[in-house]
Amino acid sequence: MKYTGFSDDRVKLFSIALIILMGLFVLRLFYLQVIMHDEYTQLARAEQQRRLVIPAERGEIYALTHNQPVKLVLNQAVYTIFADPQVVEDKDKVIDVISRVAGGEMVDKAREVLKNASDESRYVILAKGVTRKQAELIKKETLAGVGAQTETRRVYPEGGLASQTLGFVNAEGMGQYGIEQSLNDRLTGKDGLLQAVTDVSNVPLSIGKDNINIEPQDGEDIVLSIDRNIQSYVEDTLKKGLEKAGAKTGSAVVMNPRTGQVMAMANYPTYNPAEFFKVTDVQAFTNGVVSSPYEPASVLKTLLFATAIDQGAVNRMTPYVNTDSVRVDDAVINNALKGMTGTRTMQEAYNWSLNTGSVYAAQQLGGGRINDKARKIMYEYYHDRFGLGETTGVEVFGEQSGYVVEPNAASGEGNAVRYSNMTFGQGLDVTMIQVCSAFVSIINGGNYYKPTVLAGTVDNGVYKPDTKPQPERRTISQATSDEMVKMAMEGRKAFYDSKRDRSGYMVGGKTGTSQQIQNGKYVFNETVGTYLGFGGDTEAKYVIMVQVAAPDKKLEGGIHAGPIFTDISNWMIDYLKLQPQG
Repeated sequence: MKYTGFSDDRVKLFSIALIILMGLFVLRLFYLQVIMHDEYTQLARAEQQRRLVIPAERGEIYALTHNQPVKLVLNQAVYTIFADPQVVEDKDKVIDVISRVAGGEMVDKAREVLKNASDESRYVILAKGVTRKQAELIKKETLAGVGAQTETRRVYPEGGLASQTLGFVNAEGMGQYGIEQSLNDRLTGKDGLLQAVTDVSNVPLSIGKDNINIEPQDGEDIVLSIDRNIQSYVEDTLKKGLEKAGAKTGSAVVMNPRTGQVMAMANYPTYNPAEFFKVTDVQAFTNGVVSSPYEPASVLKTLLFATAIDQGAVNRMTPYVNTDSVRVDDAVINNALKGMTGTRTMQEAYNWSLNTGSVYAAQQLGGGRINDKARKIMYEYYHDRFGLGETTGVEVFGEQSGYVVEPNAASGEGNAVRYSNMTFGQGLDVTMIQVCSAFVSIINGGNYYKPTVLAGTVDNGVYKPDTKPQPERRTISQATSDEMVKMAMEGRKAFYDSKRDRSGYMVGGKTGTSQQIQNGKYVFNETVGTYLGFGGDTEAKYVIMVQVAAPDKKLEGGIHAGPIFTDISNWMIDYLKLQPQG
């Protein structure tokens, strides 16, 4: 009989092969279930879970109206439409629906972005700035893999009011210029995070141990010291005054002399923050009050006479002989107004803005010469006490420091000629906010306040004012301040536009007309006009500084900037309900 079965050797080989195969399966399972466990678990979670950023809401910005907050910048909810390319079933349909509902908000080449997304891509943006109604219409289509993320955009109910002070928020959600940039961290807040298992439409399904839910922390709601009504009037008056003067640019600032708080800060030309992308000249974003150092001319005589009086070198009625010019070393300094020659007082030199008078006062600081002693005293007052040539710390982005040369500077520029020019506001670069803050201290008793545009915050709808600002330092004595108030009021009376002042109120100020520098030399066909002054009842209640300029045009502080000051001053008296004094 013939034997047809397997030999024992073949059975053994088959058994060994089977055992090896089973071993490979076991090893593979061990590799997958034990060694690769964490990795595959993470992959599974990645398929099932979504990490969704919950944007924090940017803080809103308020102004004041009679010390009550009113919104200048608020938020409006908008939506970003996004898709998960790995979940989307019909990419063409998705694009067609979004195009039909929100075509104007679609990103460039949305169809190509979705179709050409890589295998790893799980998030592509298809539209931005979609309204709530549009987002709801898209949601009704139940498009697999398509979701909406809530965001906010800035809305300006007052249009372009205080635009250079506010700044704007760019397309990336970052503040630019003004308060929006300088206080970006306070306004931004901190985003939250949601991690959860979701369905194909990215809707969270359950709560598990791996879920994360971190609530967003919204940004602060900030209240500015800007008074909405004062700001509006100053902007309108500045624009009308510039048009009347034929000026192209101008700035104005109004400050509270008892706190250093800015009540208005205006610049022209201006822009609408809601349409910042339409601005073609970036200079429109510049806040000239804080960002444009210039030679302020004779308004600085107020600081010079305050220095000389505080040092006991002169008083208001100190006489000197005016010859319309004075020699300082190798330079001859002339008066702009000729003919007031003879024996004059410091008050008259202030009234008529006589450069010879301010130089004389500076010379008395050094015993008759603008020597090292006189220059050191001037620098101490101008720079150290009044803060010229240093940033003030006002909370508006872009503040510049300017420059005040030290006496006996290594360059040789801190000499007697340079300092004689500084007595009437030439030979140095300063900002309006620096000069205005210094002037505030001169007429309020000698208290220097750091200028600020902040008044407080709003928390859950409740206005919380900041603590009352405190003086940072003393600049001059109370007695000197009293003298300077009289000097400025008398100087105002000598200014022809003072006839328009409301009777029964204290109003004082000083003009300034500065030549411009081109190619390193002063030119005679272009000047900048400035007026700096105050008003009040029994004491100063506001300080106003106005600047006007135009290329190749001669503009004067008294003729062109002064009337703008007068209009604002008279209006402030009514707005603050000041009572006339007998």
